[in-house]
Amino acid sequence: MEYQPLRAAPRVAESQGVRPPSDALYWRRQFQSPIFLKEFAPITCISFVPPANDDGPAAARSRFAVTTGTRVQIYSMRTTRVVKTITRFKDVARSAHFRSDARLLVAGEDSGAVQVFDTNSRTILRSFKGHELPVHVSRFSSDPTQVLTASDDRTVRVWDMPEQKAVRIFEGHEDYVRAGAVSPDNSNLVLSGAYDGTVRLWDIRMAERGGEAIRMEHGAPVEDILIFPTGGGGMAMSAGGPIVRSWDLLAGGRCTHAASNHQKTVTSLALSVDSGAGFSATGGTSSGSMRVLSAGLDHLVKVYDPADDMRVTHTMRYPSPILSLAVSPDESHIAVGMADGTLCVRKRELRASEIESRARRRVALNTGAYEHFNTRGDRASAPTGAEELSVENARRQKLRQYDRLLKAFRYRDALDASLQHGVPAAVTFALIMELMRRSPHGGADGLRRAVSGRDDITLEPLLRFLLRHVANPLYTPLVCDTLTVVVDTYASVLGQSPIIDDLFGRIWSKLGEELRLHTQLFQVKGALEMVLARAALGATS
Repeated sequence: MEYQPLRAAPRVAESQGVRPPSDALYWRRQFQSPIFLKEFAPITCISFVPPANDDGPAAARSRFAVTTGTRVQIYSMRTTRVVKTITRFKDVARSAHFRSDARLLVAGEDSGAVQVFDTNSRTILRSFKGHELPVHVSRFSSDPTQVLTASDDRTVRVWDMPEQKAVRIFEGHEDYVRAGAVSPDNSNLVLSGAYDGTVRLWDIRMAERGGEAIRMEHGAPVEDILIFPTGGGGMAMSAGGPIVRSWDLLAGGRCTHAASNHQKTVTSLALSVDSGAGFSATGGTSSGSMRVLSAGLDHLVKVYDPADDMRVTHTMRYPSPILSLAVSPDESHIAVGMADGTLCVRKRELRASEIESRARRRVALNTGAYEHFNTRGDRASAPTGAEELSVENARRQKLRQYDRLLKAFRYRDALDASLQHGVPAAVTFALIMELMRRSPHGGADGLRRAVSGRDDITLEPLLRFLLRHVANPLYTPLVCDTLTVVVDTYASVLGQSPIIDDLFGRIWSKLGEELRLHTQLFQVKGALEMVLARAALGATS
C-alpha cells in the first residue's frame, strides 16, 4: 500500500459528532481583506446586477449600485472605484436596483417619484408618478418590462414600463411598506413586508381580497424580505426587530424557523445561492450550498445555514450600525453599507473550477439541459490499435519533509520537522497520533522512540509546543498523553537543565490554573443547581 500523507488531527468537537466549522473557515479565510470607502450620507441600499441566462456585457455586469443621500454611485467590482454617478433626484434617493441585463437601473426617492435610468448615459428613460410618500422599494420584476415599487403611503404597485402606468395597486398594509420582492418563478406573485408587522403575498391575477393570497405575522416591523430562487422550495425570509423568520409559501405561509441571534434590529438580508462554504478547506461538506446572511444595527453580519435549522455558522463584525447588505451573484463580493456612510467591500478570488462550473451551468440554461447532463460520451474514449490496455504513469505525489521522514521511519527527525515554524498545530498532533499507533510487537511505540534520546536543546521545542497547547481543549487528550511519555522518559534526569526545569514548572503552573478553574466552575454549577432546585420546589408547593 502506498504511503498516505498526514492529515490534520481531528479535534475534540469532531470526535463527539459535532460538524467541523467549515463555514466559519470559508467565510473567514476567503473574505480576508476588507476595503473601506467613505460616502457622505448613510448607505441605505446596495445592489449587484442580478444573475441572467445570457452573458451580457462583461464590464456592465461587473458593477454594483450604492444608494446614499441624493445620489446613486455605480462601482466597478474589479477596481472598487466609482465609474458612474447618478444625481438626478429631487430628494433623498432610495432602493436603486439593476435590471438583469445591466442596461437599466430603477430608483425611488422621498418625493414619491420612481425613475428608470440608462446606466451608460444616465438619462431618465421612464418616470412613474403615483406614490404620495417616500418610495423605499423599487426593483425590476422577473418580467423585465415591469417594475415593483412600495411606499410609505402603504401601497404596493406593479408598473408596466412601455405603457408607463400601474398594472396593479395592492392596498392592504396598515403602515409603511419597507420591503418587497417578486417571485423569480412567477412574475405575478409579489411579496411585501411592512411596519404593521405583516408579510403578505399578492397575486396580480387575483381579484378577491384585493389580491392578497397569504398573510403572515412576523411580530415586529418588517425591514427586509427575500424569496429563495428557483429550486428553493417556495421559501421566503423576513427580517424585523432582532428576529429572522423563514416561511413556507407552498404550505400557506407556515413559519418554519425563527432565529433571534441579533441584539438589535435586523435591517437587511442577502442570499448566497452557490456558497463555496459547502466545500471548505477542512475537507468536510455542509448540508447545502445555500446560505442566508443578515445584517443589523448591532454592527454584525451573521451567516445562517437554512438546511440546518437556521444555524449560525459565522459572524462578521463591523465598526458601525449596518443599513444594507448585498452578495454578488458569483459569490466573489460582500458589500456592506453603514449608517455613518462607510462602505465595506470584501473580495475573494474565484477558483478556476468555479468559473468553469458556472460557465457550464450558463450554457445548460441557454441551450437545454440534455447536453449539460449527457457527459458520458465525453468521458468514454475509443479503443486504440489492437485494444491493448495502456496504463499511464501515475504522477508521484510530492511529500513534505515530515512526511518523507515518517515514511523512512525516522521518527525523531519527523517530530522535529513538524515542530518547525509554519507547520499547523493540527498537523503536528496528527503526527503524534500516528507515532502512537506505530508500536511494534514487544517494543516501544513510535512516540516514545521519537521523544527519547534528546538533550535539553532538542527537547526544548517539544516542551514549548506542549506549553502553548496544554490549555487548549481541542487537543487536551493528546497533550496529556505526550506529557506522560516525556515525564516517564526523562524523570531520572530532571533538575539538571535550568531551561527544561523552567518549562516543566510553567506547564505544571498552567495545569494548576486549569484545575482551579474547573473547581470554581463545579462550585458555580453546584450553587446554580441548588438555586434551581429550590425554585422548582417552591413552584410545586
